[in-house]
Amino acid sequence: MAEEETEDETERDVHTTRRWRGMSALALFAGGAGVIANRPLILLTAAVWVGYAAYPRLAGEPTVDLTVERTVSDDSPGHEDVVRVETTVRNESGFLTDLRFVDGVPPTLSVVSGTPRAATALRPGGSTTFSYEVVAKRGRHSFVPATVVARNLSGSVEVETTAFDETVIECAADIDDVELRKQASQYTGRVLTDEGGSGVEFHGTREYQPGDSISRIDWKRRAQSGELITLEFREERSAKVLLVIDARKQAYVASGDNEPSAVTYSVFAADQLFESLLGSRDSVGLAVVGREDVWLPPSTGDEHRTRARQILTKSPALVPSPPRRSPDEEQFRRLRKRLDSDTQVIFLSPLADDAMVEKARRIDARGNAVSVVSPDVTTDGSPGRKLAQVERESRLSDLRQADIPVVDWDVELPLAKVLAHTREQWSR
Repeated sequence: MAEEETEDETERDVHTTRRWRGMSALALFAGGAGVIANRPLILLTAAVWVGYAAYPRLAGEPTVDLTVERTVSDDSPGHEDVVRVETTVRNESGFLTDLRFVDGVPPTLSVVSGTPRAATALRPGGSTTFSYEVVAKRGRHSFVPATVVARNLSGSVEVETTAFDETVIECAADIDDVELRKQASQYTGRVLTDEGGSGVEFHGTREYQPGDSISRIDWKRRAQSGELITLEFREERSAKVLLVIDARKQAYVASGDNEPSAVTYSVFAADQLFESLLGSRDSVGLAVVGREDVWLPPSTGDEHRTRARQILTKSPALVPSPPRRSPDEEQFRRLRKRLDSDTQVIFLSPLADDAMVEKARRIDARGNAVSVVSPDVTTDGSPGRKLAQVERESRLSDLRQADIPVVDWDVELPLAKVLAHTREQWSR
């Protein structure tokens, strides 16, 4: 069912067209000529032109109230699958004689068949339906508000507004498990520590102490030597993880003009990692460095999941267009101050400049274990692109030399597959 935007939320722009421009001048010219020449026929013609000049001013602006309903053939397609989109526009207002509609196709998807545009007239309660096909790209793609242009009967006044129906195409492979570094919280979970306790992996033995569980006594040694020895296992604790998305101006790089930016891939990766970590009983949070200071502290639960999804899909800090300027140092200082000592950090960044390398190394050095997932959108095209590729490789090398695990994600491959091939980097 379509979700209608409220009047306050919908942008509306009213302006006059040039369709009847010059009519007043013609009427004045004809009237003046008729008076000078004393010709009644010319004066009558001038009166007709006056009527034409007055007509567009009497027509007024059209009332536009539309609902949009959009369906897709597959909302979870595979990479480069063709998805059919069918859009129905219904007129909830008066008669619209000249209506033009451009559907809100996500800028990261390409139309390969049909057209997302429609031009028609609609009676009250009437509707029109059109369809087109797009090629799915890996990631989460939300349709933006459609553009609507309507003119009045004379064509002299034009109203431009928007119409919205929430539609999402998500092309993803679920991440079954994310291997984390050994920094963990005090709560029971899945990260193995170097401390003895009641886990599942053998750690060592010690002399029996009153209060030890009888299930942890080495009964075989007791039978052989009579000693009471307690078995210890590596304790498992939950992780506290913060996902940090690099949405600075420098991060809005792409492999081509019509391709998704690295920020789009980082948002997609954050969504997948968040779900996987939350499903593994880890406490996970979100932060965005860029246009706005976004902070969601690590936590668990369905309500927390909903808040994270709202950030990833609706936050102004993660819109498709880059900010005008990069964040100041104060934003990074606030991020460091908010980090608890037992929180590890996963940066999601294309590493398009040296700044994120420096921040990652600094946070890791202060005791918060850092890992990096870096979507690779560089290409072998122009000399400039080749240089960007070489510089990125150098930054990857700098991080690895600092013992910071890096997942170099070729965005043409599923993230889940890339993570599976680089698990050893996450378990240092």
